[in-house]
Amino acid sequence: MNQPTKTRKSIEPTDAHILVVEDNVSNFVLIARLLAFMGVQKCEWKTTGWGVVDFANTMPRVDLILMDLRLPHEDGYEALRQIRADARLHDTLVVVVTAHGSSEEMKKAREAGFDGFLVKPLDADQFPEQISRILHGDEIWDLGL
Repeated sequence: MNQPTKTRKSIEPTDAHILVVEDNVSNFVLIARLLAFMGVQKCEWKTTGWGVVDFANTMPRVDLILMDLRLPHEDGYEALRQIRADARLHDTLVVVVTAHGSSEEMKKAREAGFDGFLVKPLDADQFPEQISRILHGDEIWDLGL
């Protein structure tokens, strides 16, 4: 079951509001530094999928959620279900960032309704360009191979 392609407005990284849902501090710090390098000034961090909708709704807006799949309490798939059920967040870009990259996991993520797939360890040379492309409406489904 393929999700229909969503029409997206283009967002400059300097204007983007990004929520990173990641339970590993080192991974978050790397992501935050790479986002800052590309000019992202509004980056928030949540360490679990539990309560992600309530947390996101405290932000002025959310343009992109970078979501780990293996999270404590509620995994990325459950968090995505809650995001898609929320009227304000329903169309928010949600991209997987996972260490569990496989073609099967990517297929599952696509069918669940994620908007992209990136594999850890992140490539510091490619990640900023990938995020910029995502913010400009491209879909990135990358197994990092």
